[in-house]
Amino acid sequence: MSAGRLLSVLLLLQSRGRMSARAVADELGVSVRTAYRDLARLQASGVPVYAEPGRGGGYQLLDGYRTRLTGMSQGEARALFFAGLPGPAADLGLAAEVTAARLKLLAALPAELREEAARTAAVFHLDAPAWYREPEQTPHLALFVDAVLTRRVVDVRYRRWRAPQEVHRRLRPYGLVLKSGIWYLVAASESRIATYRVAQVLDAVVSDERFDRPEGFDLSAYWTSYLNDFQTRRYNGTATVRLSPRGRRRLPDNVPPEVVRAVDSTATAVGDEGWVEAVIPIESTEHACGELLRLGVDVEVVAPADLRRAMAATVGVLARTYGLH
Repeated sequence: MSAGRLLSVLLLLQSRGRMSARAVADELGVSVRTAYRDLARLQASGVPVYAEPGRGGGYQLLDGYRTRLTGMSQGEARALFFAGLPGPAADLGLAAEVTAARLKLLAALPAELREEAARTAAVFHLDAPAWYREPEQTPHLALFVDAVLTRRVVDVRYRRWRAPQEVHRRLRPYGLVLKSGIWYLVAASESRIATYRVAQVLDAVVSDERFDRPEGFDLSAYWTSYLNDFQTRRYNGTATVRLSPRGRRRLPDNVPPEVVRAVDSTATAVGDEGWVEAVIPIESTEHACGELLRLGVDVEVVAPADLRRAMAATVGVLARTYGLH
């Protein structure tokens, strides 16, 4: 039994209020049986934890009880300076608040842990946007932060990739996600929960109408499911290609990781010069043509025929452009 885990259970109840044993178990990554045992041990140690039976019940601390355990480990002191990384905080309009909170927490630490936290802050820096791309402009991000926190409905004009490109939506914002330097809004319209790229919002107006998030909605779980579904929908075909040794080395810099993994798992040798043949996933003929042309003479499309023709046609146009035909 871990004393650290018991403290985690105590702090969970202190910060969350009433929680079921299942919720405690899920939060700490343990079995429900272990959660029940930890809760019982807290009660046995004198902590005023009591249980409310029935639907909607759970475990909670006696009103007004607060732990006075303020000790912080070296690892926790280090982690403190990962919690307020400046870029995302500034995007959200919280840079000053995060700085103030970190200074207050820093002041509360013993001298040796204060030094450890400062050393950590000095050697880590987050630069979220990907290479070769300017940070996106998100003038409406602060508005969505407020709408998410106050649970108010937002009317937006949004630019999407398919026709009609400009659409109007009345949204109930459930949360914001930062991925690879790009902010996404997870929100419910009248028909479904969907994901919106914040930089593509052309206009946004917060209304006076308020909403309740669905009970049990988990932003992290939704995002994981969204990514899995995106990957499933993204690739709707395959292509057979041949790659030179140099082309295979260049793959990670020119195609997504899924394509690299497909080559690694399906590659078979062809000829005596180190070339391999492999089956890769593709989104569309047009997209695959543009992606594979980055590899130049180090790739040959074997199938499907329409992708092979598209590659040949593009190369033919380039040859004529440069006066080679």
